[in-house]
Amino acid sequence: MTSLDTSALDRLCHSTVVGSDVWFLSGALEPRDNLRHLPIDEPEFTIGRKPGSSLKLNFKTVSGRHAILSPHDGKLRLTDLNSTNGTYVNGERIQGEVTVDEEDLIHFAEAPFRVLRQSPTGQSAGTIARNVCDEALALVQFDRMMSEKLVRPHFQVIVEVESRNVVGHEILGRGSVFGLESVAAMFHAASQLNLEVELSQLLRWEGVRVGRDLPTRPNLFVNTHPKEMEDAGKLIDSLVKVRQMSGNTDLVLEIHEASVTNRQVMRELSAAVKDLEIELAFDDFGSGQARLAELIEARPDYVKFDISLIHAIDHADEPRHRMLETLVQMVRDLEIKALAEGIETSSEADACQAIGFDLAQGYFYGRPTPL
Repeated sequence: MTSLDTSALDRLCHSTVVGSDVWFLSGALEPRDNLRHLPIDEPEFTIGRKPGSSLKLNFKTVSGRHAILSPHDGKLRLTDLNSTNGTYVNGERIQGEVTVDEEDLIHFAEAPFRVLRQSPTGQSAGTIARNVCDEALALVQFDRMMSEKLVRPHFQVIVEVESRNVVGHEILGRGSVFGLESVAAMFHAASQLNLEVELSQLLRWEGVRVGRDLPTRPNLFVNTHPKEMEDAGKLIDSLVKVRQMSGNTDLVLEIHEASVTNRQVMRELSAAVKDLEIELAFDDFGSGQARLAELIEARPDYVKFDISLIHAIDHADEPRHRMLETLVQMVRDLEIKALAEGIETSSEADACQAIGFDLAQGYFYGRPTPL
């Protein structure tokens, strides 16, 4: 796996621009917290457990008013405020005031921080430099997230439209490290390292590993990334491993409709998932062009109608309402279950029931939540 270590991060931050100094601390605000990148942006930057500190640390060993950092004339001065458990620079306890440098390691009692410095030539350049460092930190966090599998599966219910009984859960991933909590942030970092496929596999694996223990054992709908369709063999290999791990759990593989244009790949994938007893769903149907030919040929088990078709359908004009009704009927005539995504209100739910949808999901029925 491609990685970016902290020394590489420091070099990236320090080599961006030159000029007057801007200082930062890199560390955690409490035990088991994630890495943060904190600007020293006050003339007297106070550190301690006391509310109102410039840097409030939730460590029991840190004093209420522990230390002060003061940037001045291109230097950074550190003063210990007679703290109970001491302030240390590179392992040596300090007395009074000392000057610290970039890459020095400061311990406020047990709380470690690395000193970083940037040298912007102006406000806009400084902003660019800081953004570069923030992105570099995200890549460091991504490497840690992948190696330690620090993702948290969330589950959103899928219900029968008429009975509103839960029949499945879509697995949606969230990150457990600072700056990479959302799916968008995770995949943005993955794209920087060309690791979208590996991230998609990790989210699928962890989601099934956790979801297989759901007491009602409903269908688990697992997602794919469009890049996975570029190598069907690799995708199928990952599904074999997931199936072996999942036991008898009912699985549904979601493929974005824009990814089904290669009919040979879809035939190969359809045959493979059938052998693995995994059902197939076309996701986001109608978000671009509704791929009717592929729908007929690949014949998935489910078609998930995109939220753009469902939103405010209860207030839609007659042509839009009739169009959606025709598409739903066509899908059902092919013995494919029609699922409405993104339902947010009771009136949208009622409208989808009248149109003829079999299944539905959305905030009206439940938001994505951890197990």
